[in-house]
Amino acid sequence: MKIWSLLPSATEILFALGLADEVTGVTHECDYPPTAASKPRVTVSYIDSSLSSREIDEQVASRLKEGHQLYGIDRERLLADPPDVIVTQDLCPVCAVSPSDFAGYLEEAGCKTRLVTLNPNTLNDVIESVAVVGEALGRRTEAALLMSSLRSRLDAVREAVEGAPPKPVLTLEWLDPLMPGGHWIPEMIRIAGGESGVIAAGEPSRKVPWEELRREEPDVIILMPCGFSPERADREASVLWQLDGWSELAAVRAAAVYCVDGNQRYSRPGPRLVDGAEELARILHPELRTEPAAEGAVRKLTSAQNGVPSFAAYR
Repeated sequence: MKIWSLLPSATEILFALGLADEVTGVTHECDYPPTAASKPRVTVSYIDSSLSSREIDEQVASRLKEGHQLYGIDRERLLADPPDVIVTQDLCPVCAVSPSDFAGYLEEAGCKTRLVTLNPNTLNDVIESVAVVGEALGRRTEAALLMSSLRSRLDAVREAVEGAPPKPVLTLEWLDPLMPGGHWIPEMIRIAGGESGVIAAGEPSRKVPWEELRREEPDVIILMPCGFSPERADREASVLWQLDGWSELAAVRAAAVYCVDGNQRYSRPGPRLVDGAEELARILHPELRTEPAAEGAVRKLTSAQNGVPSFAAYR
């Protein structure tokens, strides 16, 4: 069986279920596990991701308004070596390739590929998507084991923070314009011992006026721009200092503003969202454990390395 994964999180699931040898195509963004990078890239982005947050947003809006696709497919490879199965998503046309991006290519190639479409909105949906892939590709047992492990780890996070006062948290998954974290992010915050009231769990992120976000008066601010590393989030955060009253926020005064790896642990609806929940618990309640986190995993907004502790039980 030949499988194309048109979603980085789906690639992670496929590899975790023991299907690495059957994956014959991945996206231009698939980089985990590291061996996924050796697979043929079958998509390309028409968005210049080297631009600033504002410029990327304007570029995306312009292409969508004009009816242009954000992503392309390797037509030659599709014709020469078509897959039997394509795993894709129908959640966000901006974040990854969606069926509308390649429907015409499949028709042109006369490809009768079976589609497995994932559309998770909540953390439970994300875990259940493992079952969807496992059921579709004959890996039910492996999927059940992985799902059990992920749920057990989330339970461990809940138990670790049980009884600790929840901290008001503001998450930002885009910095210019401002977009607080949506979909599964509010659940991750709650599990990790925080509270975030801007976007309800399961709802997509949206642009929110600064004055509305400012009224949240967060004790902790976590920057997790979609597709950005902690280092890039740190660089892009210069725009925040231009916001009226930013420097007066309690979180900013207390240096409780963190840059995390939105690309690896928060934006992708896959197994490593659980890593993100564990990381959030370490940020929000560092008093619970004392072992240091992996170097560079989390940064203070000042660009200084952050000594956020980690839970030994999670290793």
